[in-house]
Amino acid sequence: MSLNRSEKEAVVSEVTDLAKEAETLVLAEYRGITVADMIKLRSSARSQGVTLSVLKNTLARRAVSGSTFEIVADQMTGPLIYGFSVDAIAAARVVADFSKTNDKLVIRGGATAGKALDVAGVKLLASVPSKDVLLAQLCGLLMSPISRAAVVLGALAAQKAGPETAPETTPMATESTPEAAPEAAAPAA
Repeated sequence: MSLNRSEKEAVVSEVTDLAKEAETLVLAEYRGITVADMIKLRSSARSQGVTLSVLKNTLARRAVSGSTFEIVADQMTGPLIYGFSVDAIAAARVVADFSKTNDKLVIRGGATAGKALDVAGVKLLASVPSKDVLLAQLCGLLMSPISRAAVVLGALAAQKAGPETAPETTPMATESTPEAAPEAAAPAA
């Protein structure tokens, strides 16, 4: 399908705006993917805040010119799908997860933070835990010394208190006292 000049300018403008806002760009070859699978991929991407676009490579090169994604312009050949995301990990995760279940989607590379990524780099970026998981891990690390200190202080307090202030024994132990024994041994009348 051929685009006229104004349509090409609109596409370049739209992709330039995406590139300005995005943290990550992932390139993947989509040759042989069915329409149904492409719909699943786009739906998954949309739910995670990733914009997927199938673009003419010349228009894509023109759109990323002057941005941090210009370093991957030489990789823009063949039938590619471009995944832009504001979240540094989302685009890589969407494409890598989908490529695990569909061998027709082949990761070609990407860029993040002004650095080009090869296939292994994209997969490594996709394996980084999400922000929520990282925050939970950080909270766990910060809470660990505090909880350990509380356990040690509790043990020290119990040790200093000594056996004379120990709590009463269990009810089972009080039933076997000498006072209860004669009543149990009394003959029935």
